[in-house]
Amino acid sequence: MTITTDTPTRTDPAEPVRTRQRYRPTELGTVPAVNALLERLGLGRLDAAAVTAFGGRNDNWAGPTTTGEQVFVKTVTPLPDGGCPELERALSFEESAARWLPGGSPLRSPDLLGADPAAGVTVHRLVPGARSGAELALDGDFDDALCRAAGRAVGTLHALPAGDGLDTGEAPLPPLAWLRALPWSAVQERSMAQIAAWQLVQDDGEVVDALARLREGEAGVPHAPTHCDLRFDQFIGADEGRGPLYLCDWEEFRLADPARDVGAFAGEWLFHATYSVFAPTGDAGDAGDDRRGAGAGFGLAHEEIIGRGSASLRRHLPRVHAFWQGYLECRTPDPGLPERAAAYAGWHMYDRLIATAESHATLNPVARAAAGIGRTVLLNPGGAARTLGLTLPDGSADR
Repeated sequence: MTITTDTPTRTDPAEPVRTRQRYRPTELGTVPAVNALLERLGLGRLDAAAVTAFGGRNDNWAGPTTTGEQVFVKTVTPLPDGGCPELERALSFEESAARWLPGGSPLRSPDLLGADPAAGVTVHRLVPGARSGAELALDGDFDDALCRAAGRAVGTLHALPAGDGLDTGEAPLPPLAWLRALPWSAVQERSMAQIAAWQLVQDDGEVVDALARLREGEAGVPHAPTHCDLRFDQFIGADEGRGPLYLCDWEEFRLADPARDVGAFAGEWLFHATYSVFAPTGDAGDAGDDRRGAGAGFGLAHEEIIGRGSASLRRHLPRVHAFWQGYLECRTPDPGLPERAAAYAGWHMYDRLIATAESHATLNPVARAAAGIGRTVLLNPGGAARTLGLTLPDGSADR
């Protein structure tokens, strides 16, 4: 996919300026299974001239079909043996939602219109006026109310029964083998900045040991239906963010430690708080030429970077607290979840800086500061949980 827009835009002068992250989608002619499925569903074909794409690892198309339906189509790659575990996990969520979620549930996901497991294609109804959580966060619109709604959605998810058909395999991250050394195939596929980010982890024995303990302890904690890939991008606000909040992208859905999702949401705000000080777009590399160095933190003293980041974190902590309050409204977690969630938030900082380093040759100072914050949180999760507001009400463990 090729990026087409990643800047604030507006179509109506009376409307506020809003960030749009849209991409030029893959040519439909190269993926014939997409229109083939749409036609089997009676939805016509995608209008190639009118579709766009959202970000993400997988090819996707959003827009109208020739019958006037607004759809979101995504593909995942089946395995050589014909299996498609990512799509199977996503469909297992759809089955759980259809069985257990009542109308008006705090957990909403875009309507599934159809799927082709053999081709790895799914079709969902496009959320009207969709804005991703990442876009909302960049514009300051992912406010306390939306964070509380996100917490209620995730709490409802974790309260679902663990029905048959859910994946019980271990979540892939953090990858324990990679904490010691990257496989050569991974080295060849990653940028110099990503390799440097991995070295920050691998060269820190305390971080490696903490992550190993977190992974090894997962088998002994209560499991629940868990998203396992929670990021701002996975939330969609309808009606330009003024409508209901949806949660999507269920390819990693499985039974796992629910602290993963709570920690990921908190980690998103930690990461956003660090980067937004220096680059309003959330990506230092996207700033204008006159701001590129400042956006990445080049030319700033380490103490200034830490000071700005700490101040930004204090401003964003109410978002994490609002999420947690919404979560507690829908589920009572086990007593150890807050501390584990903080540890996962620390890992999330490393995970996000590795991902955002993909297009860079060097690891910038802000990225290194983000790693430092992640390290602090990971090595003292109890203290970090209190700082983040991830605390349990008195007596909640007895309910």
